[in-house]
Amino acid sequence: MDKILKKAIVAGVAGLAALAGGDLNARVTLPGIFTDNMVLQRNDTVTLYGTADKNSRVTVKAGWLRDAVEARSGADGTWSVRVATADAGGPYEIAISDGKELKLRNVMLGEVWFCSGQSNMEMPLAGWGKIKDYEQEVANANYPNIRLYLVKQATSIVPTDKVESPLGGWQECSPSTVPEFSSLAYFFARRLWQELGVPVGVVASTWGGTPAEAWTSAETLKNVYGYSEKIADLEALGFDSDKIFALYQKQLDEWKAAVYKIDEGYDAAGKERWIGEEVDDSGWSEMSVPNYIEQAGLSAFDGVVWFRRTVEVPQQWAGKELKLDLGAIDDEDIVYWNGKKIAEGSGYNTPRHYVVPAACVKAGRNVIVVRDFDTGGEGGLTGPADAMALHRGGKESISLAGAWKYRVGCSLVDMPALPMSPGSSSHPTTLFNAMVNPWLKYKFKGAIWYQGEANVGRAKEYETLFQSLIYDWRKHFGDDDMPFYFVQLANYLQRADVQPESQWAALREAQAAALHMENTGMMVNIDLGEANDIHPKNKQEVGRRLSAIALSRTYGLDIVASAPVYKDYVVTGNRVCITFDIPSDGEPFVESNDVKGFVVAGSDRVFHKAKAYTENGKVVVYSDEVDIPVAVRYGWADNPECTLKTASGFSVAPFRTDNW
Repeated sequence: MDKILKKAIVAGVAGLAALAGGDLNARVTLPGIFTDNMVLQRNDTVTLYGTADKNSRVTVKAGWLRDAVEARSGADGTWSVRVATADAGGPYEIAISDGKELKLRNVMLGEVWFCSGQSNMEMPLAGWGKIKDYEQEVANANYPNIRLYLVKQATSIVPTDKVESPLGGWQECSPSTVPEFSSLAYFFARRLWQELGVPVGVVASTWGGTPAEAWTSAETLKNVYGYSEKIADLEALGFDSDKIFALYQKQLDEWKAAVYKIDEGYDAAGKERWIGEEVDDSGWSEMSVPNYIEQAGLSAFDGVVWFRRTVEVPQQWAGKELKLDLGAIDDEDIVYWNGKKIAEGSGYNTPRHYVVPAACVKAGRNVIVVRDFDTGGEGGLTGPADAMALHRGGKESISLAGAWKYRVGCSLVDMPALPMSPGSSSHPTTLFNAMVNPWLKYKFKGAIWYQGEANVGRAKEYETLFQSLIYDWRKHFGDDDMPFYFVQLANYLQRADVQPESQWAALREAQAAALHMENTGMMVNIDLGEANDIHPKNKQEVGRRLSAIALSRTYGLDIVASAPVYKDYVVTGNRVCITFDIPSDGEPFVESNDVKGFVVAGSDRVFHKAKAYTENGKVVVYSDEVDIPVAVRYGWADNPECTLKTASGFSVAPFRTDNW
C-alpha cells in the first residue's frame, strides 16, 4: 500500500474528539458521541465520560437531577461518571465543569437504538438511495423529538474511541437533516415515536458492501472457525499498524507477481506480447464499451483482460501532446500507446485522465492497449461513455466509446484469494473497531441490523459468524439480553421457480438460525425485493415490519408483528401437509387455494414446482411429477414468488424440510 493511501486511512480512522457545544476554551472535553440534541436512554443509568485537567474534580449537573454528581479525573485527565436518568422528557441541559463549564443543550430522555449493517441499512432517503416517494418523505420529516446521529465511515486496525459525524453530531429530525440519513433507521424511529409518544434517538453506523466479520471484534473472531488464524497473525504482530501494512504489502506483491506469471499477455521473459502496432488482433473477441465484463460475455470472471482499440489521429494532431480520458476502469489498469507504456491507475470508480506524450503521437493509425486487472467484482472499462475520449485542446475530441477488441490474459479461478488491505472496510474487525467500539459505553435499548448480501456464498460460515456477532455486541455493550432485531435478505436477481442451489436462499436460512438466540427477531423481507436492484426502494414497509417486532417484544404493545412459522409436516400419498406455529404476536396467514413459492422433491432429490393450497391454517403441497414426496421447500430461490402472508402483510419466512 502506498504512503498516501495509508495516511488517508489513518486520518480517516483517527477523527477528532468533538467538543460538545459550550465554551471552546473549556478544559472539559467529551467524545464525539456526546453533543447537543442527543437522546439518552430513559429510566436507566448512563455513563458520561471525557477528559479534564488531570487530578481535578469534575461536576455534572443534569436538568432532571436534583443534585449534582461528581467524579475526579485521573493522572491522564480521563474521568467517568454514572448518571441515573428519569422518565421520557426534555429538553434538558447537562453542565459539566472542572472549574470551567461546558454545556450540552436540548438533551432528551427517551428510547435509543443502534442501527447498523451494509448498504440496505445505509440507504438514505434521498442522496444515492432515492427511496419510494423520497421527496414527499423528506418534506414531511418534521419530528424534532426524533434525533439522528450519522456515524462517519472509518476503519481501524485496533479499537478506537474516536468518532465523527457528517451531520456534526446529534441532530433533530427535519427536512434538512434527514435526506442523507438511513431511511430504515428513520422509519423505524418514526413508528416508535408515533406509537410510544416518547423521544427516540437512532444511531446509524453503516457501510455498504461490508461483511459481518468486519463488524465483529478480534476478541470474538479469534474463536470463530475460519478467522482464528487471521486474528492470530494480527496478534503476533502486536496489532502494530506499520508491521501489519508491511506484511500486507509483501503478500500483495507476491500475489501480483504470481498473476503476472500466468498472464498470457506476457512471454516467458516477462515481456508484453500484445501491445505493439504489429499485433494481429483479428482473432480477438469484440466488446462494446463502456461495459462490465461480467455483463458482456465473461460471466463470473475475475482476472486480466487486454483491450485494444485503433484510433485515427488527424494530421494536425501529430507530434502534439494529447489528453486520454478512459472513464472508470475496474480495478487496475496499465495503458500503452503504440507499444509504449504511458500510464497506470487503480480504483474501480476512479476516472482515468492520462496524457499521451507528444513524441508518441503520429498522424493516422494509432493503437491504444489497456491491460485491465479485475481483482474481484465485475471489472471492465466502465465509463460513462462521454468520459471516454481522446482530446487535443479544449474542443477537439475523438470518442473512444464503442467497439474494442479484447483477449483474456488469465483467470484468477485457480489463484489464492487476493490479500485484503488492513484498511479495507471488509477486513475482519475494522468496522467494529472504528464504528461500533466508540459507542460501547453509550446506553442503547437495542440494535437493529440489515446485512448479509456481502456474505452470500458463505452461508455455513455465516450461520456461526452472525450468532457470534450478536453475542459479541451484547458482551461489549454490557447487556447480555440486548434486543437484536434483523432483516432477512430480500428477494433479488432473476426469478426462478426451481433453484435448489440458491446461495441467497442458503444465506437467508443462516440468518434465521440466529432466532435460536434469546431476544432476537427477524423481519421477513422475501416479498419486497426487486430483481434488478439490490437496494429495494420500499423501505417504509421494511421499517413498519421491523418496528412492529420492537413494539411488540420490547415494549409490550398488543400489535401483530409476525406470520406463522414452519413447524412440521406429514406425508399422505403424494401430498405433504405442512403445519405451523403462530407466535404470540403473530396472526394466521390468509387462506388461499393457489399458494405460490413451493417446490417438492422425491427420493431422487430432484425438485419440481409444486401446487399448494391452505386448509385450516395448514398448507397442502403436491406435484403431479412426484409420486412419493420426500422434501418440500418454500421460498427457496434467489427471487422466489412467495404469496403466503397474513392479513397485516407479514410474510411467512422461507423454509425447507430437508437438510440436503
